[in-house]
Amino acid sequence: MKRKNAAFLILLIVFLIFTGVFQVKAFDVEPESAILIEADTGQVLFEKNADRQLPPASMTKIMPLLIAMEELEKGTINLNDMVTISRYAESMGGSQIFLAADTQVELEKLLKAVTIASGNDASVAVGEYIAGTYSNFIAMMNEKADKLGMENTNFANSTGLPDPDNYSTARDIAIMARELAKFPQVLEWASIWTETIQLPNREAMLVNTNGLINHYPSMDGLKTGHTQEAGFCLASTARKGNTRLVSVVMQGNTLQEREEATTRLLDYGFNSFAKREIAAAGEQIQNIAVAESAEETAVGEVEKSFYVMVQKGKEREIDQKIELNNNLSAPISKGEKIGELKVYRDQIQIGSVNIVAAEDIDRANFIVRLWRSLIAFIRGIFE
Repeated sequence: MKRKNAAFLILLIVFLIFTGVFQVKAFDVEPESAILIEADTGQVLFEKNADRQLPPASMTKIMPLLIAMEELEKGTINLNDMVTISRYAESMGGSQIFLAADTQVELEKLLKAVTIASGNDASVAVGEYIAGTYSNFIAMMNEKADKLGMENTNFANSTGLPDPDNYSTARDIAIMARELAKFPQVLEWASIWTETIQLPNREAMLVNTNGLINHYPSMDGLKTGHTQEAGFCLASTARKGNTRLVSVVMQGNTLQEREEATTRLLDYGFNSFAKREIAAAGEQIQNIAVAESAEETAVGEVEKSFYVMVQKGKEREIDQKIELNNNLSAPISKGEKIGELKVYRDQIQIGSVNIVAAEDIDRANFIVRLWRSLIAFIRGIFE
């Protein structure tokens, strides 16, 4: 009797699984739109409505910070520069540090105010200082978005204050967040919980708008957002070992939902995936046929070390394929791209790295090329 009951129970479980009544639920998060990527490779680990255009709120400020850091890197501006606050910057509503018009504040303090406390007035002052006028800076923001391939984004301001022409997507925000995370200085500022800065005639307390900085140990950024139209948003980044993840959630219903979704995304990425080296920089590919070359074949090499994120337990689903450029013909200079090493999972490409010439590939002289053509012609007749 017990055996019959056990057999019946097994059959019932099998029936429920195959009929969909009893299934393991796929990973998901509550907010309307979300994405999780690995920063080094750009590989997408999870996405949900990632290309839906939505108001980004203060996540917009990632772009002013990115432009500022790139200008600092170029040397066109300096953290010690004194920035004159305009009446327009002073007039900004929403989150602000109450800058006073016609006063001067160090650029570093303004960038901290944008990163930590999401100061709207500070973001406007920074933009005006970099571009001369605010409209010029908005044009710079959109030009940079185009260069980064942010196809579904348009910036109408640098603050994220509601405007129907200020919109983006989780995927596009992840693209610019990934770029901003390359600057250690920003990650240092974004990790500060509270700091007091000296403004003309008074002090201002900066309090981080990202509460997870205190609760998710490996998190070191990046930018929150919240308006009635945008809901609760967060672009975050965290690093464990050699893996940095970037997550974006948009239109969360509550602050708690935003933080829970972000925590779940990051935990999912770190716990469910492993970073795997597919090829090391300089790894060689032999016997590549190159038309009209002196040696007929050449050696290629992997341009840089290449990693992919592999879901644990699904390592065997990863396939590699070398695809060489069509009609390779000498001469080819050392370091010139001659193909790609591509990686696929379930026939979907998840990454690639360039294959370049390991050395100069010289063209064969005229006599050698003529002789080869003659041999090929004779072979063609007999075939």
